[in-house]
Amino acid sequence: MASRTPWKHSSKCPRATLEKSSLIHLQPLEVQHQRSILAVTAFQFTESMVGAYDEVVLSVIVHPMIDPSRPLPKAAFFPFQVGVTTASSRRHAIERWHLPHYMTDLQMEFVRTEEELAISVRDGSAPVLDVVVTHFPPEPARVLFNAFTMNDEERYRVNIFLDGPHGEHEEETGSLTLYPHAMTEPLTLDDVSQVPFREHWFHGGIQTFEELGRI
Repeated sequence: MASRTPWKHSSKCPRATLEKSSLIHLQPLEVQHQRSILAVTAFQFTESMVGAYDEVVLSVIVHPMIDPSRPLPKAAFFPFQVGVTTASSRRHAIERWHLPHYMTDLQMEFVRTEEELAISVRDGSAPVLDVVVTHFPPEPARVLFNAFTMNDEERYRVNIFLDGPHGEHEEETGSLTLYPHAMTEPLTLDDVSQVPFREHWFHGGIQTFEELGRI
């Protein structure tokens, strides 16, 4: 898939908030004792097997699986909610990757300036979330991520590579606002930090999936 603006925002979230929703079957990574990491990732896919679409993913950061034949993963995700802007992209991701989706088309707006990227996610007239990621000089990168999914009792892992100009920092200059909505219902919103401790921004690039494997 070719992507114009992959973006990730990592916020602190109490571990109990995540576990009470039965979302975790893997070991969450703790940035502090009893504080897990919520990752909010947004994409603008300009090319894919199902055409152009936008996507937002809410995930818990978990421990990666190390493979001697692969680079060390940058991070590992357990997505618990995915939202997209087209029905065809939703069907494809559910069938191929077993990703849990919000079943209504969302509306996403990406507003970019020289200093920041503001992303707004809406479900009709209802707000879902607003995020702002701030600029950091990008450098060419090829980054590996693990993603873990489930289908009933089956558990899976897929390796995802992102190639492109990549900026990353921990300046805590971005922001995250989550609104009451079905997508954010598993979270206790008041417990989630509105200030990220880490921001990633791929200024265009390509996302490549390896084959889904059972674990």
